[in-house]
Amino acid sequence: MDSPARIDPKDLIEGLGKGLRVIEAFDDDHPRLSPSETAHRTGLTRTAARRYLLSLVHFGYAATDGKLFWLLPRVLRLGQSYLGTARLPRLVQPFIQRVSMACGETVNVSVLDGHEVIYIARSNSPRVVSIGYQVGARIPAHVVAPGVVILASLRDDALDAWCAEHEFAALSPHTVTDATRFRSMVSEARTLGHWISEQYLDTGLRGIAVALKNRHGQCQGAVGVTLPIQPLTREQVIDRMLPLLNDVAQSLRPLI
Repeated sequence: MDSPARIDPKDLIEGLGKGLRVIEAFDDDHPRLSPSETAHRTGLTRTAARRYLLSLVHFGYAATDGKLFWLLPRVLRLGQSYLGTARLPRLVQPFIQRVSMACGETVNVSVLDGHEVIYIARSNSPRVVSIGYQVGARIPAHVVAPGVVILASLRDDALDAWCAEHEFAALSPHTVTDATRFRSMVSEARTLGHWISEQYLDTGLRGIAVALKNRHGQCQGAVGVTLPIQPLTREQVIDRMLPLLNDVAQSLRPLI
């Protein structure tokens, strides 16, 4: 995982950071925001929040009815710029396509962004209807197998800090919401070298993932398969899918 570069604060444009915080204030639970709500979610004053919102409208990234503001599709250019220029999504695509054809399931590559897993590459299964997460999807890290295996690469102190700050929300009846239990899961994933999540997020779905590490042993993300909870048993999933995922991880190791 890439670490933030150390930059002299004198070289930073604080206004850019604040504007990005305003964009990030919008989410599924807050698709439309007033200046006051934006200020509350970003730590800005109401006046500053309103000016940033109006600027987003002016530059085509948001719209308003005079009271509430919402984002426009132009914002997707920001994410598309990463997908279009980042090396990892392009590099892994042919590898996960081969796995998808071999196992008949959807294969994803994802990375950790703070407390969420972001899916950056996907190869659909040959089925008419494929399952799994689309490129760009953001999922709380504690409910998907990639999150567990990526976190397993952290040092103990970093993992403890992450768990202390994370909101272990219940997204299904099977979600692990206890931080101590989750910490134990991550430790077990370190030992196993993989992880299987069963219905932590979506009832009826199971995921298996392994970490993608470079030649120096640094985690760069995770590759995983999403499949129905039936008809394969947990043991059959391990027998059939784990060798394929490990092969991808080993093949990519000198390349990423």
